[in-house]
Amino acid sequence: MLKLVRKNPITVLQSEELSQFPSILHGFCTRIGGVSGGPYATLNVSPREGDPPEQVRMNWQRLAAAFEIPCEQFFVVNQVHGESFLVVEDATSCHSLEDRQYDAIVTDRPGVAIGIKTADCAPVILFDRRRQAIAAVHAGWRGTALAIAAKAVRVMGERFSSRPEDLLAVIGPSIGACCYEVDEPVFEALARHGSEDRVLKPGLRKGRWMFDLPLANRMQLEREGVPPGQISAAGLCTCCRRDLFFSHRRDGAKTGRHLNFILLLQGK
Repeated sequence: MLKLVRKNPITVLQSEELSQFPSILHGFCTRIGGVSGGPYATLNVSPREGDPPEQVRMNWQRLAAAFEIPCEQFFVVNQVHGESFLVVEDATSCHSLEDRQYDAIVTDRPGVAIGIKTADCAPVILFDRRRQAIAAVHAGWRGTALAIAAKAVRVMGERFSSRPEDLLAVIGPSIGACCYEVDEPVFEALARHGSEDRVLKPGLRKGRWMFDLPLANRMQLEREGVPPGQISAAGLCTCCRRDLFFSHRRDGAKTGRHLNFILLLQGK
């Protein structure tokens, strides 16, 4: 289960299951608590959509202060709706990685806050409680069609000897089946995985379907062996909840981005 937590001045969602482990820190940010204005109001963490860079820097500073993490410990990348993984093996400033094209980050290094930016796509966070390894995954429809969540489980197994039964998975806020209408090419890309009758329901228009993005990623994790009871989801639609979230589907390209992150703490 995820709950809203006030960490002055920002508001985040945190998993009750992950919060039981003192060795990690995590958060799924809302749009609340920043300094940006207009369509980026208020806690936008991306300058790429037109928000003045100085405003974005101040938002990062607020976020970092709320979690007591130096800004330079956050790792983010340039997400491209693919399936490439970055394995973080040493400490590097997140800003130097924004030109690197990846959609998932994995590490077992303490002190590295790996993060994914979203504004409708599903952020998926994984934690191996036995091996103390983490992953942050960006899953839009393309990444989901490429089975990026399932691949994350396999990459953690290959790199850190993680076992699916030791993983805790959290699917953060994303666009829900109530709002996510997709067309035939998306249907065909997703149907290759089977079970499309569970995640794609006929829409109101011919040749359109309503896609359950969180469920599709949950099913991938389950197929890889992550126990269903160890997977939780926010259950909040970013498109519906204008008060809490940015949404590309609702507002178009000129909108903000949230940060979703997980960090292994030093010496825990």
